[in-house]
Amino acid sequence: MPAVARQSVQKPEAASVLSKAVARAAERLEVSRVQLARVLGVSPATVTRLYSGDYQLDERRKEWEFALLFVRAFRALDSIVGNESGARQWLNSENRGLNGRPIELIRSTEGLVRVVQYLDASRGLV
Repeated sequence: MPAVARQSVQKPEAASVLSKAVARAAERLEVSRVQLARVLGVSPATVTRLYSGDYQLDERRKEWEFALLFVRAFRALDSIVGNESGARQWLNSENRGLNGRPIELIRSTEGLVRVVQYLDASRGLV
């Protein structure tokens, strides 16, 4: 199969996987669709279409990078805390190390990156 054909086959698969992963992570963390829209930098209507399968994230747009960071945060948090209720509690609690509540911080690009870096550093200590 030529490289061009292979790439076109892989891109929709990657988009599908990441789209499902970000929706599943948001559900498990009980992040609302409105909050997820803010994290991804898309409209709430786009998130609704994402959940229904009518929209897939586009790797050429910033939403792709934000989705990767969000899923990375979820995976790091899951590996540190070990259960969804603890992860939700952490996300919604005041964090002195981050100087704020992670659920509020992840709404901005800078905050999302800070939360991911904090979790990665914490995960490295385990």
